[in-house]
Amino acid sequence: MRILLVGKHGQVGWELARRLPILGEVTALGREELDLTDPNQIRDTVREIEPELVVNAGAYTAVDQAEREPGLARAVNGVAPGVLGEEAARLGAALVHYSTDYLFDGEKGEPYVEDDPPNPLSTYGATKLEGEQAIQAAGAAALVLRLSWVYGLRRDSFVAKVFRWAAAHPELRIVEDQVSKPTWCVRVAEATVEILRQCVEGGDFPANCSGVYHLASQGEASRYEWARAILHHVAQDPPPKLIPAKSVDFPTPAVRPRYSVLDCTKVEEGFGIRLPDWRYDLSFVLMAQNLPEPEVSALATD
Repeated sequence: MRILLVGKHGQVGWELARRLPILGEVTALGREELDLTDPNQIRDTVREIEPELVVNAGAYTAVDQAEREPGLARAVNGVAPGVLGEEAARLGAALVHYSTDYLFDGEKGEPYVEDDPPNPLSTYGATKLEGEQAIQAAGAAALVLRLSWVYGLRRDSFVAKVFRWAAAHPELRIVEDQVSKPTWCVRVAEATVEILRQCVEGGDFPANCSGVYHLASQGEASRYEWARAILHHVAQDPPPKLIPAKSVDFPTPAVRPRYSVLDCTKVEEGFGIRLPDWRYDLSFVLMAQNLPEPEVSALATD
């Protein structure tokens, strides 16, 4: 199977590039090879490669910066997925796309299921919703995986930030009124490959490779609880003092949902996939952590 991977340098894209080859021949592209703000280049690239599967791990994920660059965020998050969907439909190919818990406003008070109505609070969330809608309108066989609080050690994720803040400050104030599911990017890539494997082996591919699914770790945490777990692995003695704070204490250009926990029952029942608890994965990742210098980019990848 010919596979086109878009967004190879991002957190999930980097891991996918190392796992997708078990399914077929992979052409992995980053920003230097494919400009997601250029629909014509997207169309030309897909038509040249003629993939049977397109995996879109490319996204504009700088949540606050998106408030200042809504046009750029919309081009990457809203328009480009639709173009990929149109080209996949033209080729009879499947499309995998990643979305976000930031589609929801956080007011439900219990985990969100796939059919809950979205109500994004930020430009980032709104453009990701536009991307989902554009894919649906394109009519491709599309698998949309909604993720939450994705982290890794390669990029400037929340985990890397906490380590950096801890090295520079004796006290850290972290918000305790934003709650979701921290999810390790490696688990996302592994789960994606397993879902695709089942879709291919189940026959009628790519028609059976479609639907919206929530994919996130078990358990839930506030930013404060997440930071506290991270600080268990800092080297300095004593570790920084952690102080709970409220979102209003740290006004940001983009509004975050207060409770964006995703219910992942559908992906468990449909594919038998249940990611480990976020605490287990975080401890596993950080036991031998070796944080590189973070790569900071507005066009980072989920």
